Amino acid sequence: MAFKVFVSNDISEKGIALLKEKFDVDVSPNLKDEELLKVIDKYDAIVTRSQMRFTKEIINAASKLKVIGRAGVGVDNIDVPAATAKGVMVINAPEGNTLAATEHTIAMIMAMTRHIPQAHQSLQEGKWDRKSFDGIQVAGKTLGIIGVGRIGSRVALRMQAMEMTTIGYDPYITKERGKQLNVELVDTLDELLRRSDYITIHTPLTDETRNMICAETIAKMKDGVRIANIARGGCMDHQAVADAIKAGKVAGCCCDVYKEEPLVNNPFKGLPQVVQTPHLGASTLEAQVNVAVDVAYGVIDALEGRPVMSAVNMAPISKAVAETIQPYFALAERMGNIAMGIAEGAIKEIEIEYTGDLAVTDTGLLTIAALKGLLTPVLGSSVNFVNASDLAKKRNINVKDVKSNVQGYYSTLIKLHLQTEKGEHRVYGTLFDGKTAKIVDIDTYRVDFIPKGNLILAPHIDKPNMIGQIATLLGKAGININGMQVGSTPKADTNIMAIAVGKEIWVDILKQIRAIDGIIDVKMIQCEE
Repeated sequence: MAFKVFVSNDISEKGIALLKEKFDVDVSPNLKDEELLKVIDKYDAIVTRSQMRFTKEIINAASKLKVIGRAGVGVDNIDVPAATAKGVMVINAPEGNTLAATEHTIAMIMAMTRHIPQAHQSLQEGKWDRKSFDGIQVAGKTLGIIGVGRIGSRVALRMQAMEMTTIGYDPYITKERGKQLNVELVDTLDELLRRSDYITIHTPLTDETRNMICAETIAKMKDGVRIANIARGGCMDHQAVADAIKAGKVAGCCCDVYKEEPLVNNPFKGLPQVVQTPHLGASTLEAQVNVAVDVAYGVIDALEGRPVMSAVNMAPISKAVAETIQPYFALAERMGNIAMGIAEGAIKEIEIEYTGDLAVTDTGLLTIAALKGLLTPVLGSSVNFVNASDLAKKRNINVKDVKSNVQGYYSTLIKLHLQTEKGEHRVYGTLFDGKTAKIVDIDTYRVDFIPKGNLILAPHIDKPNMIGQIATLLGKAGININGMQVGSTPKADTNIMAIAVGKEIWVDILKQIRAIDGIIDVKMIQCEE
């Protein structure tokens, strides 16, 4: 019996044609949720864009569903945890619209700089006004690129051709990679803000990048700075930028993405210094064909049982080694989460050593799981089990997979060693009773906690009332403590607290914890559930 595929939004006919060569395909754009719920259980695969949301309710109602394909990059409209829990593969098309987004960024920067939309509208109104639209040259100006990845690096190349100086802030790529791109990597976001004439954002939306451009960061910028956001709407506080334009601090802004789409309440309305488009970054004929074709091939591979290179939430596991390594997958990924959480500076090398039962089996997929955990806090949902190694390679991260027959206290142990430009870190983990993941060592601190959910790690001086002060502070903030464990270290008079909390901790609360006398450092880490 042929598989059935549901296409929920208009995509390129070339992608639909590929699917129709293999499967039964129904195209019904923009069904309402109640209509979708009535028919979804007939389909083995869904192909969608960003307009429709696939919630937990819809996914759970799809009894035959095996794969959801997103014709584009972001999967914000898909409940990925619900899909994973149901065993549904989620795939995207991460490369298809890279050039489109790059070119749209360049077009928007130039349109903002030379007031092209405003001058066009003036002519349409029958005016001949040359004095109102004096622009500036980009040549000789400094472009600050936040996020020097797939799109940011391509923007840099093109603006270098226009004689701009390019600097970048991306703590997750090395200085060597920056030199290859002819981008000067600065150590802090503040330095980039201070030096840049233009600032362009090219990061995923994460807790770290949410509202990254806000009143506080704008105050650190040059007077007359120009800002471009063609990445994610949530990375920028639009009202704060609008207020800064009115105050004369910001000379211009170009924006393609918004926190809520379609855009209803537009803070830029009536501001001639702003150029806006309705999320057109990927809207080229070529990009739409590319993403449709890419996702079609991915759906075909998934339904026919082949590995999918753009799988967001899972990767193929070899049957020969699955029985041994399967219990360790969550541990390896969460160790990567913790390693990234405690690291400072660009990562140069990650070494993962396997002992015991893992020393005599193929652990390549576990290393990939650790890399996924390491890179996900930085790159978001675009990281998966099949692209994690390539993403690490592109960032000049040296990856070592080591086997050891040396027997220690634990029969089987995973040792993760991380080297950055600012130092070295280590995270050790094992399974208790063959199933419960535990972290047993962090930077020589002996610990024993389950790496799950929201964690606070706070190395501190060993003296009375350290635990009490933090507990009191969290209690006053209404933050529930789900568990706490104190680990010791060979270094005299120091311990570490590992605190599991019910929700993410606000930045100001972390600052208050860090200010407690005796606290050496504090890190907020989010591990996969």
